[in-house]
Amino acid sequence: MQELISQGTCDPQFAELRAVFESNFRELREIGAAVAVYVRGQKVVDLWAGLRDRTGHVQPWTHDTLVNVYSSTKGLAALCVQQLIERGALDPEARVADYWPEFAQAGKAEIRLHTLLAHSAGLAAITRRLPNQALYSQDLMASALAGQAPHWPPGTQHGYHAQTFGFLLAELVRRVSGQSLGQYLREQIAGPLSAEAYVGLPEALDARVAKVTRPLGEPPPADEVDLTAVWRREPSSLTALAFNNPAPQPGAAQTRAYRAAELPSSNGHASALGLARIYAAASGSAPREVPGAAKVFGAACAERCATELAYGDDLVLRVRTRFGPGLMLSQPSGSGRFGPNSRSFGHPGMGGSLGFADPDAGVGFGYVMNRAGAGILIDERPRRLISALYGCI
Repeated sequence: MQELISQGTCDPQFAELRAVFESNFRELREIGAAVAVYVRGQKVVDLWAGLRDRTGHVQPWTHDTLVNVYSSTKGLAALCVQQLIERGALDPEARVADYWPEFAQAGKAEIRLHTLLAHSAGLAAITRRLPNQALYSQDLMASALAGQAPHWPPGTQHGYHAQTFGFLLAELVRRVSGQSLGQYLREQIAGPLSAEAYVGLPEALDARVAKVTRPLGEPPPADEVDLTAVWRREPSSLTALAFNNPAPQPGAAQTRAYRAAELPSSNGHASALGLARIYAAASGSAPREVPGAAKVFGAACAERCATELAYGDDLVLRVRTRFGPGLMLSQPSGSGRFGPNSRSFGHPGMGGSLGFADPDAGVGFGYVMNRAGAGILIDERPRRLISALYGCI
């Protein structure tokens, strides 16, 4: 078999990371992927390799390939909210209903924004069965969430808001900025950083999107739960409702309707470089090659994002999770660990995509791929890359 050679750029100091990236193709069945890293504002890794599509006319991965990053979208949504907090448009101590009066229904009048951001508001699922097409309507989802009673006393426990989280944040963004979350991301964060990250993908970019496969039969990591088995065994459970009401239709992710919609929990499309650039700016070490990048997030952003708000047993994912204000935080060990520094924050996505920032090391990291893994936290492939990265710093 011909030796795979990745394309792009890599500082010689990070040669080991490049070697691990290439070994993922040989050892972990990578099909196509990209990884990008900033350290202290300097782009030190921007690599890609493999195939964007191996069906029909085989297409190689290129520097501008985009991927549906699934729940990594939540990190982008949270950073929109963080920027609005920084600008004084939102206050984490304020009641959500102060910005969104309809939210006060069903016992939610006193829920604070910081509780919502920590996945602790008890709104992990909508009890009333929704039509599948509701997923494409911010108005319908916001109305359903406004009428939903919490599944637990807000602030007492936490559980991953798998689909609802993005719609909750998007409604707040819309109420205080007058823009949809996708518009806000594009105009206030991704655009100023020249970062390719979209919630609501323009049709002109469809040809650049890699098709993400289904997992190839491997089990989830030993410290995680097989969520699909839980859904089948307990179809009325909070876990099942959180992921499947409304239920995305098979194959929907390849359609124009899905890509065009704003699903701020799950349909962000990004490049590895786009994720790395955004998280570098959020880390406090803005990308040097982007004029004005330091103005996108202020000096206090990383401190807020790295603040632990919830840690322990997750009522939805049924594993231990650790959250800051909208971002996952690195766990001490296992598949929830971003790296050696506990203040690292970011968000993984179904299948394996990942963006994170490490304010202590000045790191902005992005990884995307088209072979879906089976885990729900951080996939083995980016974990290997992260280990190599810190071995090089």
